[in-house]
Amino acid sequence: MSIADCLCAVEPAGALSRFRRGYYACLYRRADAPFELTDAVLCADGPVRSLVELALEPEFRRGHGALYDAVNTGWVEISRLRALLATTPVPKDGEGRIVLAVDVTSWLRPDADTSPERRFCHVSGYGANTGQNVPGRPYSFVAAVEPGRTSWTTVLDAVRVRPGDDLTELTADQIREVHARLTRSGHLDQDDPELLVVLDSGYDATRLAWLLADLPVELVARVRSDRVYYDDPGEPAYRPKGGRPARHGRRLTLADPATWREADLRTRNDTRRYGAATAAGWDRMHQQLQRRGPWAGQHPASETPQPADRWTWLVIAAYTQLRLARPLAEDARRPWERPKPARKLSPTRVRRRFRHIRPGMPSPAEVRKPTTPGPGRPTGRRNTTRAPRPDVGQHHRHGADHDRTALSNPSRRG
Repeated sequence: MSIADCLCAVEPAGALSRFRRGYYACLYRRADAPFELTDAVLCADGPVRSLVELALEPEFRRGHGALYDAVNTGWVEISRLRALLATTPVPKDGEGRIVLAVDVTSWLRPDADTSPERRFCHVSGYGANTGQNVPGRPYSFVAAVEPGRTSWTTVLDAVRVRPGDDLTELTADQIREVHARLTRSGHLDQDDPELLVVLDSGYDATRLAWLLADLPVELVARVRSDRVYYDDPGEPAYRPKGGRPARHGRRLTLADPATWREADLRTRNDTRRYGAATAAGWDRMHQQLQRRGPWAGQHPASETPQPADRWTWLVIAAYTQLRLARPLAEDARRPWERPKPARKLSPTRVRRRFRHIRPGMPSPAEVRKPTTPGPGRPTGRRNTTRAPRPDVGQHHRHGADHDRTALSNPSRRG
């Protein structure tokens, strides 16, 4: 029996207890404070808008200084935590296929002038042409999605997109590593359907498919409405005056229906919310690849701000405990909310009950030891050390304006 089958056979309380013990084992330095900080995030009433206010939660038995030390100087073994996440139950669709969704979420920090390793993140506005680029830290997340309409996902990986990073190469490495971890944990077998990866229109799906050609995965990417594709030019034709054979056939512009040829596949389905939905597909179409940009270059290395990465993984560990506690929670609805069965509880309602579930779970963190605060800076002496102010997107890969554009915006011709 595989590891995944063994875990699925364990009752929900046992799965949550196992994850809490494994998560504590991933904390190598100042383990007690990060563990209690994660519980404080889960048991706090409402959104977490201030980090220091988590020190007021009863689940965090230490002072606010220990809270900042947990984020700034703690040590979370991310590789071990990634392997632990892969052993948790992973949802599958009706065909037994695992569906992964990949997307980028930006942690905007426009006023953090002294914070290094920021890059420009594209933020869309509500009106036309209202998007803007704001300094921040973008993170690429990989999560397994559940079938049907639900707010739950299974987060399996998160990587910070550094200045100068190629998002397509980074995404390909993420998918490859997640596939390997799911295979080692027993969620994927040779007889299982291929892994399905869903992407938004901001990704270069053509190049990503080329990078993952040796991996048994299927890519489904949303296509921008202004994309241009070409037919296969066929056999090279004889040219009396010589010249290079044509590389591209007939042009197909998605925004111009007059350029569409007869579709090779056409389907029509009736939906409950949007009425009739039709889809057309054309086989053996390709994009015109440019001999510059991401198709030619090298991948530079750079340092990462550890506190931001550490806090991101603490939140991922908190959300995973929330997902595992889903079968144990009762409906704690507000008087104006509709009742829901236990299997359809939202993450918000499960979080309301986590404070009552937590006492029955193991808590490896030790009780706080009595300490004496340090002397601090002498009275009357000011801090004369000026913090550096690094430039935003200072590491460039494809030209001086590479990080001043959207995070992932491949050209319309690929």
